[in-house]
Amino acid sequence: MSDLSLISIIIPCRNEEKFIGKCLDSIVGQVYPKDKLELFVVDGMSTDKTREVVREYGQTYSFIAILENRMKVTPFAMNIGIRSSQGEVIILVNAHSILDKDFLKNNIEYLNKTHADAVGGMLNTINVGASIISKAIPLATDSIFGAGGRRYRSRIQEGFVKDTLPYCAYRKELFDKIGLIDEDLIRDQDEEFNYRILRNGGKIFFTPKIKSYLHVRPTLKKLWKQHFQYGYFKPLVLSKVGGVFTWRQAIPSLMITSVVVTGLLSFLSEYFLWFFILILGLYVSVTMIFSLLIGIKRDLRLMSFLMASFFTLHFSYGTGYLKGILDFILFKKHLKLKVIDVGLTR
Repeated sequence: MSDLSLISIIIPCRNEEKFIGKCLDSIVGQVYPKDKLELFVVDGMSTDKTREVVREYGQTYSFIAILENRMKVTPFAMNIGIRSSQGEVIILVNAHSILDKDFLKNNIEYLNKTHADAVGGMLNTINVGASIISKAIPLATDSIFGAGGRRYRSRIQEGFVKDTLPYCAYRKELFDKIGLIDEDLIRDQDEEFNYRILRNGGKIFFTPKIKSYLHVRPTLKKLWKQHFQYGYFKPLVLSKVGGVFTWRQAIPSLMITSVVVTGLLSFLSEYFLWFFILILGLYVSVTMIFSLLIGIKRDLRLMSFLMASFFTLHFSYGTGYLKGILDFILFKKHLKLKVIDVGLTR
């Protein structure tokens, strides 16, 4: 691979007129040569002005093009873009993201330096709006208590990883070797692909020098829906990749199960009532501690909103995970439906 490889950037999107311009600005502002880029915005039949915004950019930058995704959902968009790509390197990008100006240059540098099959880096969140809850949500999402200690959320040293990373740069031949994006997965499809790389003996490299930013959901309702979907598809991912499992993935659902079971059994025995109080009290106490620590560092007025954000992150993911076990592991829903419609989270 050359130092200036042709890069294909794929952005699945639908009804993203508020964010797609900022995302494209961050790409056209890259220090990487424009003649070494092709960018496909794969649009899922948007009903807003997304297409008009992208066409305006395409008139100025010839490497930007629109492709159509009649299936409307993300994994189909990714595969449409991959099949259309001519680049040696493929990067799948969220329409809500903003890339650091050295993002592309550093991806190519580390692919060449490490000979990894994929490289990725840091992902930090950006709040949307000026409300106090919109300020609390990204702080909760970025914290170790909210994200569960994921490498790309915490600034640690670079190296090869056995976990997933966001917005990886993939060598194109990977898709010939291990297949395209799994279209059963409306969420978590990039995570499944990364685990598939590892399962097939591939290598993924992390460096904090690769940086990107994500606009998070601005309300608790939208945050709940998004993370419910992340949890919902996780059991399906695990079943497809042969059971790659971490406690981080299961703890929210185990906590919810423990609270519900001990709560119900507390009507039968006082012992279960004490267990219920202990479990719930411990969780609330830990949540208060993390919220207080972040509040002291940032703004104490955020504390109650941080607690609400943590509750939303954990309980939405946990309930989604439990429903995913029922639908995908027990009832095999993905084998009965061609596309699992879970709706937008915008």
